[in-house]
Amino acid sequence: MAEEKPSSSTTTRSYWRCSKKDFFPETSFQSMSSYKTAISQTCPRLTDRLLARSSSTNELVTLSKVSENPMQKCLTWWDLIWLSFGSVVGSGIFVITGQEAHDNAGPAIVLSYAISGLSALLSVFCYTEFAAEVPVAGGSFSYLRIEVGDFIAFIAAGNILLEALAGAAGLGRSWSSYFASMIKSDSDFLRIKVDSLPDGFNLLDPLAVVVLLVANGIAMSGTKRTSWLNWVASLVSGAVIVFVIVFGFIHAKTSNLEPFFPYGVKGVFKAAAVVYWSYTGFDMVANMAEETKKPSRDIPIGLVGSMSGITIVYCLMALALTMMVKYNEIDVNAAYSVAFEQIGMKWAKYLVSICALKGMTTSLLVGSLGQARYTTQIARAHMIPPIFALVHPKTGTPVYATLLVTSISAIIAFFSSLDVLSSVLSFSTLFIFMLIAVALLVRRYYVKDVTPKDVLIKFLICLLIIIGSSIGVSALWNSDERGWIEYTVAGLVWFSGTLGMAFLSKQCVPKVWGVPLVPWLPSLSIVMNMFLIGSLGLVAFLRFIICSAVMIVYYLLVGLHATYDVAHQNELSA
Repeated sequence: MAEEKPSSSTTTRSYWRCSKKDFFPETSFQSMSSYKTAISQTCPRLTDRLLARSSSTNELVTLSKVSENPMQKCLTWWDLIWLSFGSVVGSGIFVITGQEAHDNAGPAIVLSYAISGLSALLSVFCYTEFAAEVPVAGGSFSYLRIEVGDFIAFIAAGNILLEALAGAAGLGRSWSSYFASMIKSDSDFLRIKVDSLPDGFNLLDPLAVVVLLVANGIAMSGTKRTSWLNWVASLVSGAVIVFVIVFGFIHAKTSNLEPFFPYGVKGVFKAAAVVYWSYTGFDMVANMAEETKKPSRDIPIGLVGSMSGITIVYCLMALALTMMVKYNEIDVNAAYSVAFEQIGMKWAKYLVSICALKGMTTSLLVGSLGQARYTTQIARAHMIPPIFALVHPKTGTPVYATLLVTSISAIIAFFSSLDVLSSVLSFSTLFIFMLIAVALLVRRYYVKDVTPKDVLIKFLICLLIIIGSSIGVSALWNSDERGWIEYTVAGLVWFSGTLGMAFLSKQCVPKVWGVPLVPWLPSLSIVMNMFLIGSLGLVAFLRFIICSAVMIVYYLLVGLHATYDVAHQNELSA
């Protein structure tokens, strides 16, 4: 048998490899001596990398070479619409609605979804401009690296991975809950209780692990195949959504809407911050930009169009649920299937459960695609070992990155309960979306070596006013201060900062697709995301702070030195 002649030096290497050089090829990690030298230079290296900005060319061209093989450009606007639908619908509406209606919002959960939907749509606009201009797999990580620097991008990257892991684990647990509710009216029926473990981590879920392994295995087999399976399953999910809305309203009782605000207005906003999870799948579409045939046309259609419709659908589904069943009688783990059983439609319980499982399965499939591509770009930048950036030559998918996310999310899903996962996920998501809005303003108003210093100072002052007033509004709300004077003052400060920025000349005009009404829409996105972050509560803040502290320690010990070596190596070779 004749041997194939290698076309390049990279094709001679097997895809499956596991040497020290594949994980840590940078100069700082060649020996213990070189690592000690690198650690001793932490301060100057941190100064060098703190505000170092990447470029579109670097993210699109230079870093993609680390993957050795290209991802396949196989997606159209049609694929993106269905990927968006499959990712978003099922990633929260079947999971969080019952929990938040029961515990925080009551029938006003419909308003929580409307508020979160508006905030998500503003974030969609920001994502769309970046994805159309910089069609790369890294999504928000790459956008932040280009606009606000290496360090902030790393903090975002760590939260992106946290979001990916918590989101996948949460869906795995929810899939298990719905499947168990089909067998017995006990969503924990298939879980193993271990009394020696603390609450929230004492219900072991082996089925969630199996579901994650299967979904990620399909995602690794090929992007187009996963897209086709998602399309077929999403048609079924669409049918059950129509069923839930129509039959929900047929069996609705207006008396179930009283009281409409059982936990007050604060409960509505607290629920809005958590149900934001239901909208988080849209950023997965932005991550598929590198595999899209015409990103400048297809991504705006896929993101803006699908999210507008999904917001309306969510509000109708939430209203149908709370009109079918009294809010304090809703099952927090499998809300819709148990709701139909409670109104006497036992057969519908099984239909809803099966279709809810399909919706969550498509969310897992699309999530697997997007999460792996996040991880790939982070690995391309050497913030994690570059072996996770490798793209398989046959499937055209990042197999190593998928395996990494799958393994960790499966472990988390095995131990962690849904309420623990949802608060972590929502904080990370809102934080990233807020940073993307900030990055968009930086993109429009600041160009390195072009923007005059006085204009930059004015822009920074306006940006600080916007962020500061947004934090102020959130702090007022959490202090239980309800006086209109305080909110009016905070609102006027936010308005003055945004108005001042509007009078500054824009330094960059989008070449492909641009967010309208800049700086007003990004500024509104900042204040809404900050407000929702502040509604999550102290525990979510503490979890976020602890996770971010761990990320910073990793960055100072590993990520900083790896990215420093790569950046200066690229400068020498340029």
